[in-house]
Amino acid sequence: MHTASPFDTRIAPEAWLRFASDVLRAHGVPGADADLVGDSLVQADLWGHQSHGLLRLPWYVARVRSGAMSAVTAPATLVDTGSLLLLDGRDGIGQVLAERARIEAVARAREHGIGAVGVRNSNHFGTAMYFTRRAAEDGCVSILTTNASPAMAPWGGREKRIGTNPWSIAAPYGDGVVALDIANTAVARGKIYLARQREEPIPPTWALAPDGSPTTDPAEAVHGIILPMAGHKGYAISFMMDVLSGALTGSAVGRGVHGPYEADEPSGAGHLFLAIDIESLGTAEDFRGRVQQMVDDVHHTPLAPGFDRIYYPGEIEDQNAAENVAAGGVVLPRNTWDELAALSADTGVTLPPLT
Repeated sequence: MHTASPFDTRIAPEAWLRFASDVLRAHGVPGADADLVGDSLVQADLWGHQSHGLLRLPWYVARVRSGAMSAVTAPATLVDTGSLLLLDGRDGIGQVLAERARIEAVARAREHGIGAVGVRNSNHFGTAMYFTRRAAEDGCVSILTTNASPAMAPWGGREKRIGTNPWSIAAPYGDGVVALDIANTAVARGKIYLARQREEPIPPTWALAPDGSPTTDPAEAVHGIILPMAGHKGYAISFMMDVLSGALTGSAVGRGVHGPYEADEPSGAGHLFLAIDIESLGTAEDFRGRVQQMVDDVHHTPLAPGFDRIYYPGEIEDQNAAENVAAGGVVLPRNTWDELAALSADTGVTLPPLT
């Protein structure tokens, strides 16, 4: 008789959301904020981005416990010109601050046509598209940038000085959105952590070991240098994203930013959220029609050898989420499950049952 194992069992997203939320509440995070963070992590797993999913919950808890990240997020307004707002996140939770930035940016876009919200002294906020997709569903084209702790070397260098500094753009389309979410490295650092969790090798094009040699060992790569995407272009884009996210908002920059896996260090991360109301520039129907034309063009492009389908940005995530929900949820890597089990034992919050 087969005994259910956590390593081959799909667990409903609602069960994981309750678990993540209850763990965060047990550490003083208010209920609505805990739900938001939990939902952002579970949604990342559903999208197929397990590098930004429940894998990160123990990291966040460790930062709250150390005091590096505040359980209660209470931002302060520093500048408010109407269309432009600057918030001091005061070491609050990144997801909560990014959601506040989204709400404010959308509201200001509806009033002024465009809304811009900068956030300083924040933390890691998970997947950027979690927030830009929400703004797109509100009828805005949205852009979200953030800086991150050093992961890549400047082009021509051999020491980490520049973060992955991811960014996202999303826009309304049909009943959903088109959405881009990328880091400026060959791969997001979380993908390397995920490979370590899965005990899988990484491609030699992803990262260098600490001594500067190519590596396929994710454990080495975590402590080494992640390579930029598109060579010097990835480095330059990442540099400029730090200008927007850190320098412009008055937050930390470069080596002054600390990552979510550093339990004891305040992050100092900065974000910039831009929202543009599409109806301020024309009708929503016309806009959606032009995006539809773009989608139709890429969908009907002749296929290159080895490909059976072309996707528009964000389509794979929507497909993955639908398939995972229909299949009953997500399967987590063994090491992620083990870390969540340890968190469960430490906090007294029961893991979702295996069915």
